[in-house]
Amino acid sequence: MAFRGWRAEAIEFFEGLEADNSKAYWQAHKAVYEQEVRAPMEALLAELEPTYGDGKIFRPYRDVRFSPDKSPYKTNVAATIGGRYVQLNADAFGVGCGRWEMSSEDLQRYREAVDDDRSGRELVKLVAAVSAGGIEISGHEVLKTAPRGYPKDHPRIELLRYKGLIAWREWPVGQWLGTKRVKDRVIEFFDASAPLDAWLDRNV
Repeated sequence: MAFRGWRAEAIEFFEGLEADNSKAYWQAHKAVYEQEVRAPMEALLAELEPTYGDGKIFRPYRDVRFSPDKSPYKTNVAATIGGRYVQLNADAFGVGCGRWEMSSEDLQRYREAVDDDRSGRELVKLVAAVSAGGIEISGHEVLKTAPRGYPKDHPRIELLRYKGLIAWREWPVGQWLGTKRVKDRVIEFFDASAPLDAWLDRNV
C-alpha cells in the first residue's frame, strides 16, 4: 500500500480515545485503529526503510505498573525508523532524533565531548544550524547548574547541563496530514538533523 497520509478518521479516533480511554472504546473502534491509524504508519515506514533503516511501531498499550495513570491505551501512534522517531496524536505530527535519556556512561562521554574544544565547538555550530531551520533542540532533563567537575562559566555550559540531547519538530494537524506532504516533512527533518545525529553517534 502506498503512503497517502492520515485521513480525518485517524484524528477522530484519538480524540475519542482521549475522551474515553477504555477497553470498551478500544474494542468498538479497533478496526478504525488498524485501518486509519496503524496501516498508514506501516506504509510510511515501508517507504522510508530503504533509505533510513528498519522501522518498528510501538505497541498501543501503556505500561501502567508503576504509573498513577492507569489509562490502558496510548493516545498516539509512534514508531522508530533507523533510530529516529515519528509520532502522531490528535493535536500534532512530530519527528525526532538523538538521545532523549542517556545512561550514566553515555552522559559522561557526551560531557567529555562537549568539554573538548574541537568536538564541543563542532556541536555548537551543528545546534545553531539545526535550530535555524526551525528544529527544537532539547532533552528529557536539564540541570539547573553546572554538572559536577565543570565550571559554571564554561563556554558551553548550556549544552553541558543537558542529560539528553534531541532534535524535535512537530506540526499541528491539518489537511496536509492527509497528503504525501507528511513523508516530505519527515525526510526534510531527517536530512536536516542528520549531522547532529552523526555527532552523537561518533561521540556518545
